[in-house]
Amino acid sequence: MRRRYLDNIRWATVVLVVLYHVLYMYNAEGVAGGIGNITGLSIQIYDLYLYAVFPWFMSILFIVSGICSKLSLDRYSTREFIARRTRKLLVPSTIGLLTFQFIQGYVSMSLLDVWRHVSDVPGIVKFLIMAVSGIGVLWFVQTLWLFTIVLTLIRKIEKNRLWKICDRINAPTLCLMAIPLWGAAQILNMPVVVTYRFGLYATLFLLGYFVFSHERVVDVTKKWFPLFLVFAVAAGIAFCAKNFGKNYADAPVNRSPLFVGYCWFACLAILGGMAKYGDFENAFTRWMNRRSFGLYVFHCLGISSIALWVAKPGLAPPACVYLLSLIAGFAAGYLLNALIARTPFFRQTVLGFQWGNNNDASRQSDLSSEPEGHDAGKPRC
Repeated sequence: MRRRYLDNIRWATVVLVVLYHVLYMYNAEGVAGGIGNITGLSIQIYDLYLYAVFPWFMSILFIVSGICSKLSLDRYSTREFIARRTRKLLVPSTIGLLTFQFIQGYVSMSLLDVWRHVSDVPGIVKFLIMAVSGIGVLWFVQTLWLFTIVLTLIRKIEKNRLWKICDRINAPTLCLMAIPLWGAAQILNMPVVVTYRFGLYATLFLLGYFVFSHERVVDVTKKWFPLFLVFAVAAGIAFCAKNFGKNYADAPVNRSPLFVGYCWFACLAILGGMAKYGDFENAFTRWMNRRSFGLYVFHCLGISSIALWVAKPGLAPPACVYLLSLIAGFAAGYLLNALIARTPFFRQTVLGFQWGNNNDASRQSDLSSEPEGHDAGKPRC
């Protein structure tokens, strides 16, 4: 049986990501990456949303991706798995930078007034800088591809022995896993580009593969969902109260025990709650899931374009800017996805479609599973 709750976690989290980037673009907390405060308010209380979701919303996607990797490797050989993930993840986050995402790079560089610093460099160098600047949200896709390659090497060594042991994990053990996860959060953190947290995210991805791919362990999260939810809410309130106004995305905040504890119990609560109450599919969830990857890839272009051409020159009041940015994020995500998914060459290089595959573009993949949609009779996440 397909695990519908994983699909619902994916698309719902992407929706949260879009809202996050709207508020992040104009945050008043000094977190770099957008154009900053446009309201003139010393405190934007709604910026609390950034603190409430940042510790866990990408973490839950790495866990889900780990679960999907196990289910995918049960269907395909290692060679097929690597080939499919390379096409779906690596190609859009490398070749896609040169064929489309350089546009995002241009907008991002214009927002931050970078052009004046590179005015004298050759044109080809400027283009390459734009391409690299267009990585944006694709850091997740790049990191996920790297983790899948590492996973295939680990599988050769452990030969499912560790995976079978993890089936015995109970609720107290799940709670105690917050301790090694905090240790993982201290290592392999990239300087400057703080989104690349290889220690933390690799651990979450592997936990998805080895631990949460077991339905028995998921049943434990369902049973203890109320307790995990209480822990998550309490940790979330404490985290926001203690750190509001600080840079939540960088050290020391993003390596603190409170950050990691909130992250972990929120992920446990989401898995348990969605497995218990969100394991369903209807026309709406199916539509959202099939377009979640495109929404994730393209939404920032819409948001940053409004920031550059409307907010930065002050052409609209702040409330209108926020609303326009939100609309533009979803519009760019869905419209560009629909257009590019139907355009030869770009559908392969930007969205990772299979070469020569003329399937209906509405059967597009999500963030972490396979690109051809549902295959009847074949279980997948």
